[in-house]
Amino acid sequence: MDFREIRYFAQVATAGSFSLAAKELRVAQPALSRQIRKLEQELGVDLLVRHGRGVRLTGAGSVLLERAEQMIHLLRNTGDEVRANANAISGHVSLGLPPAAGLLLASPIVRTFQRDWPLVALHVRDGISNLLQEWLLDGRVDVAVLYNPPAMDALESEVIMHEHMVVVEPPDHPGRPRRGKPQIGTCRIRDLADMPLIMPGLPHNNRRIAEQAAIQHGVRLRVRLEVDSVTLAKAMVKNGLGCTILAYAAVHEEVTRGELKVRVIERPALVSTVAVAMLRERRAHRLPNELRRTVVAEVNKLVTDGVWRRFATQ
Repeated sequence: MDFREIRYFAQVATAGSFSLAAKELRVAQPALSRQIRKLEQELGVDLLVRHGRGVRLTGAGSVLLERAEQMIHLLRNTGDEVRANANAISGHVSLGLPPAAGLLLASPIVRTFQRDWPLVALHVRDGISNLLQEWLLDGRVDVAVLYNPPAMDALESEVIMHEHMVVVEPPDHPGRPRRGKPQIGTCRIRDLADMPLIMPGLPHNNRRIAEQAAIQHGVRLRVRLEVDSVTLAKAMVKNGLGCTILAYAAVHEEVTRGELKVRVIERPALVSTVAVAMLRERRAHRLPNELRRTVVAEVNKLVTDGVWRRFATQ
């Protein structure tokens, strides 16, 4: 006697008809009849009396129906309780974010993850991609968002999006609030030669990508200041000390408020790859995988909502 036979019997007994039960269960009526006959043979008793208008329960059938309803109810409640308690897992998981992406991603990721996993402690750290890779390998973070990650056997990386880099400049009219959508300009790689740049030192990914593109097109970058902090670089640009090159995610809020302006680098485009990574040996662990899925979902939502759509292709 297995649970399918019990469930089929209960459906026939409740419907009072093999044909009606077969429709509800979406099985062929002959197959359903065979299952009930098999159950009766296993128990050694008749459970149903067949007649022209359908079926009725025997005394043994009434006893079995009562027990069957209890079992079905218990199984349904068990499934509900398991699903309800699936998120009752406790533990600790850590996320590494680069400064640029972190400005947009940190809040929605934390909000969604804490809603879905309220008993899990989430630790968020920020650092440049090279540092985040070290933290992943050392086990200091479980999941990290990386810009332009190199292929590494120990890491499993999933590309989320490709984002155009932009030149960030002081606003045309400092202190004047912006009205309407921000105006986005464009520039070429060779235009970078005429700009007083505030850039991070090597081997920072932004600096490496810009230098490689400049060399390929015969351009020499004029780096006036080396500043590794995205926050400091933006502050210096706001104060007219130069320009910088960043992913648009790093300046979305300031551009929207009119505190900075940007020009998308085109012909050719300067593109950064955004990926989410974790140790291969941890891919079977539930919490890092749930965090990774949350990261991917929130990035896709930002792209869909238009925060990154203008400058990103998936």
